[in-house]
Amino acid sequence: MQTHESEEMYLETILLLRTRRASVRSVDVVEELGYAKSSVSRAVNLLLKKGLIAVDSNGEITLTPKGQKKAEDVYEKHRVFTEVFMQMGADRKLAEDNACRVEHVISDELFEILKKFLEK
Repeated sequence: MQTHESEEMYLETILLLRTRRASVRSVDVVEELGYAKSSVSRAVNLLLKKGLIAVDSNGEITLTPKGQKKAEDVYEKHRVFTEVFMQMGADRKLAEDNACRVEHVISDELFEILKKFLEK
């Protein structure tokens, strides 16, 4: 895991998998993202070291409170950008694909400004 962006992507993936499954393990992340097991294993270890996830003896991954907050923040950006892009005329796939890109690079400060603007 080389960038902040991929850290956020892994957290968001774990968050979304938890909404669809009783438990999430590394193999579920591998299947969801289509990444090599070694890449996911490396990312899981880094997230663990940063205190963003916990892994129990059965390999079940859970988000720590810090990881949960970070994942929810990323997912909120994803939802907002997807909706805005679709309102602008993009189809769902185009909107989703670009929301995935933008959500990782926009500053928290500018995102808050955008949300306030959209509330008007």
